[in-house]
Amino acid sequence: PNGVDFPVLCLSAFGAVLQGSVFGLAGLLPTYYTTPIMSGQGMAGTFAALALICAIASGSEQTNSAFGYFITACGVILIAILAYLGLPRLEYAQHHFRKERSNHTAPTETSDEADAKFNFLPKDGTHDTEKVPSISLMDKEEEAEQSENVPVIAIFKKLWLMALLVCFTFTVTIGVFPAVTVDVKSIVSPKGTWGLYFIPIGCFLFFNVFDWVGRSLTAIFMWPGHNSRLLPVLVLCRVLFVPLFMLCNVWPRRLPVFFAHDAWFIVFMIFFSFSNGYLASLCMCYGPKKVSPKEAETAGTIMSFFLSLGLALGAVLSFLFRAMI
Repeated sequence: PNGVDFPVLCLSAFGAVLQGSVFGLAGLLPTYYTTPIMSGQGMAGTFAALALICAIASGSEQTNSAFGYFITACGVILIAILAYLGLPRLEYAQHHFRKERSNHTAPTETSDEADAKFNFLPKDGTHDTEKVPSISLMDKEEEAEQSENVPVIAIFKKLWLMALLVCFTFTVTIGVFPAVTVDVKSIVSPKGTWGLYFIPIGCFLFFNVFDWVGRSLTAIFMWPGHNSRLLPVLVLCRVLFVPLFMLCNVWPRRLPVFFAHDAWFIVFMIFFSFSNGYLASLCMCYGPKKVSPKEAETAGTIMSFFLSLGLALGAVLSFLFRAMI
């Protein structure tokens, strides 16, 4: 109505394209390189939550706070662009990007297996300059050669379970956070200092911190395995958080309150956010692992699409969940 909707729509669309491209690029690397992307998103959310708390504590006007947010975001984007431009110059990255376009890589060889082989390559640089020319991320001719790869639907059939799991994970998460959780009221000190910081800390900060921890934990170990039946069970069990949050002290409401104390909400939020970060990161790492290296970039893009689809479905369902209360 006020002309803001169209810019927000454009920003969301551009962000979705960027996210898909980043996960597609990560798909060219060994699977554990997806974890830093997921972890970085969690870290960004934590910084945003801290910035909100600082803005409340300082009593800054919304205009000044918004200016600080955008300046910080611009600085981070500039650093990301510089890192992206420097990525093709790294010998390690060149090895993996070249591997995807090489006919010498066996179709059944995974990115992790090829990564292990890289450790045995000579380090004198002769294999880069004499045998294979330097490559670029923007090489259109090589991208045209890649168009002969397996159709997208065939790749999707190999990773459909991981794609649906990551979609369901974010559908549940966005379905209640923040649409439902932001309306939870403190009963410990509703009009005191804690009441002022209850949602910024108990909701936003706790969610982002433990979501970040869960995403980062996959860099240490990855359990259950990508073929385990326990992974779908754990993802489906997260739907229990929907009624749990709905029965917290959310106001206004028509339903009775079963978990009125602030501690219940905080405990639910810790497990809710940690499980979101850990399980989503697992699925995003396992998706490209189910296909051959030459299909990994497309697999990463497919996984990103279903992640975004989960966000969209969760946003739609959030209106229903809030109305049910």
